[in-house]
Amino acid sequence: MALLDTVRAVPRRTTTLVRVDRRGAALLTLVAWLVLFAWLKGRDTLRLEQSDVTGLHTWLNTVDDRVGDARQDNPAFRNVVGGIRDTIDAVATALQHLLSSPVGDRPLPLVGWLGVVTVATLGAWAVSGVRLALLTMLGLLFIGSQGLWQPSMDTVALTLTAVLFSLLVGIPLGIATGLSRRVRLVVTPLLDLAQILPAFVYLAPLALFFSIGPASATIATLVYAAPPVVRLTALGITEVPRATIESATSLGATRWQVLRTVQLPSARRTIVVGINQTVMAALAMVTIAALIDAPGLGRVVLDALNHLDIGTAFNGGLAIVVLAVVCDRVTTAARRPRTQVGGGPRVRLAVTVLATALGALAVYLSYTYLWAARFPASPDLGTPIEERTTTVVDWVQAHFGGATGWVKDEVTRGVLDPVQSLLVDSPWWLTAAALVALAAIVGSARAALTAAVCVGLIIGTGLWSDAMATLAATLLATAVVVVLGVVLGVWMGRSPRVDRTIRPVLDAAQVMPAFVYLVPFVALFAASRFTGIAAAVVFAAPVVLKIVADGIAGVPRAAVEAATAAGSSTWQTVTKVQLPMSLRTLVLATNQGLVYVLSMVVVGGLVGAGALGFDVVSGFRQEKWFGKGIAAGVAIVLLGVLLDRVLQAAAARAPQAPRERHRAP
Repeated sequence: MALLDTVRAVPRRTTTLVRVDRRGAALLTLVAWLVLFAWLKGRDTLRLEQSDVTGLHTWLNTVDDRVGDARQDNPAFRNVVGGIRDTIDAVATALQHLLSSPVGDRPLPLVGWLGVVTVATLGAWAVSGVRLALLTMLGLLFIGSQGLWQPSMDTVALTLTAVLFSLLVGIPLGIATGLSRRVRLVVTPLLDLAQILPAFVYLAPLALFFSIGPASATIATLVYAAPPVVRLTALGITEVPRATIESATSLGATRWQVLRTVQLPSARRTIVVGINQTVMAALAMVTIAALIDAPGLGRVVLDALNHLDIGTAFNGGLAIVVLAVVCDRVTTAARRPRTQVGGGPRVRLAVTVLATALGALAVYLSYTYLWAARFPASPDLGTPIEERTTTVVDWVQAHFGGATGWVKDEVTRGVLDPVQSLLVDSPWWLTAAALVALAAIVGSARAALTAAVCVGLIIGTGLWSDAMATLAATLLATAVVVVLGVVLGVWMGRSPRVDRTIRPVLDAAQVMPAFVYLVPFVALFAASRFTGIAAAVVFAAPVVLKIVADGIAGVPRAAVEAATAAGSSTWQTVTKVQLPMSLRTLVLATNQGLVYVLSMVVVGGLVGAGALGFDVVSGFRQEKWFGKGIAAGVAIVLLGVLLDRVLQAAAARAPQAPRERHRAP
């Protein structure tokens, strides 16, 4: 009872007044905005028609032309940029020749399906054991029987190339970041910025310098995938106990010896986690890079979505999911110590020699014989999957089309249109002033300054109206995902049994690339703004649920027991104790939800979501819209920075409750 009183008393008395003041100021700002909107609606909206461009967009088109000329004529540009492009392209092409594409007069790759399946299975067995080796073998055979062996191997080749270069750059940079405070001060803000940018944004500037093609796609994937391994390598280095380092130093070890024999071995598990995250990020980005002509499964899904061929898109998306699950499980298992084969060193040596000989034999057979090189046409699982999916989609649309259409239309008319109209049809100066004021109220004075700068730069891109439409969809989707996250997250946080049931599903959902989420929602709701929002909610839900659940589970048990002993009901315990004591965690969950939603809303431009996502896609597809696409990418970055800084300021201001325990993210 006394502890419950302590929880409720002093901190609440000091923060409630501030909370009421901020809530009142925010409410007053919204009321003033609505009143002025009703009066000034439609004036000074800075609306730009879809077929129009600004002087900035035309200038960016000119820059694109000049960069294209420089790629051919400028020696410095050709040697530096062309050298990077040629190096990465050479590695990617070599891996494609090895796994997926013809080589010279040979109509097939150097290693056929039998060699790839055998080597991958043996590799998984060596790293993680028999069960994951079986999973790897069945997963690859399933993908091949879908009729998607060649595009899958293209995806694997580009992913391996990007991961290789990401690790070559990321691990040394992570070590330097962990060892040097000066390096950390420089690198950390860049990593923060890189991790809030939607994947789309990387494509446009890299396509400008490296032109559209597999090399640009690989470089974009490298840039997107490197931050996790840099950050986690640095974390592993800094977490090594100082006493351990001092012990090694006192024995006369040099800095290099301390790093090689103490810090790196101690940080191994954290570094492997970073490699896992880099692999998954690379796989997700390679599929999105189909927009700039990257080969592989992403192109299969993208082409199918463009033709609204849901059966083919589902078949391709299923292959991506299987590939992602195999990669995730194998690299995750690499963190754990490998169970040794029993029987002593001689038996282990014999097993290793036998496995190596088996892999070499499979590679030889797949190089020499057609039956082992080209994946068999039978059994064909792809055609039945596509046909069944199309049948199910037709059935759903025939029987539930009215219901799904009603939901889509009502949400669009009742919620999305009013919010979008407030942001888009208000005078630009009114919307800008309201956003800056809300940033100051919700966040801080510094967040308001950041918001003012971002708003000014968004106006400068000439895409104010499209940016506000994207912001409306992002805010709506985030509101839904936070409500969903609080409801299910509290349930998970209060019940370990529920957590053990739901968390594996969330873990599996987090390995799926963004493209995959679009497929079922296009089938249910057709191409529309609502489709992008619905997909964004499902895409962001896993990370929000896990953060909220961890926050609720981290509330000290004594506080919950004190509330229960005082006669509080479950509802009172949740709303008066657990949620208030998890406030900072809830704000952080909202921040992460916003980042995920923004990235998915932009991808939704592929299926009719319009606004900035459509501008970016148009920039990739038509040369005359390239400048507008670049400007749209910059506007997306500015929106992400604005939202991130405001919520980070709000999280920093929220009271921090003492934590009891943490679960693995």
